[in-house]
Amino acid sequence: MKEEVQKYLDKIRPSLQADGGDVELVEVTEDGIVKVKLLGACSGCPMSTLTIKNGIERTLKQNVDGVKEVQPV
Repeated sequence: MKEEVQKYLDKIRPSLQADGGDVELVEVTEDGIVKVKLLGACSGCPMSTLTIKNGIERTLKQNVDGVKEVQPV
């Protein structure tokens, strides 16, 4: 599952980079929790929760079987 998650994060990455940010995959747990670290402008952005839940989590849940939640670290 980790390879699939990374593949979709790589597809999301250009839109984050366009705003001066980035995302790094930290861990994918056996129970479907994906842990990511937002970098650059995204790390201190007040909209980072929306980016994670409405952008990253939604995309991963739609495309990678077994993803239950995305959490920031």
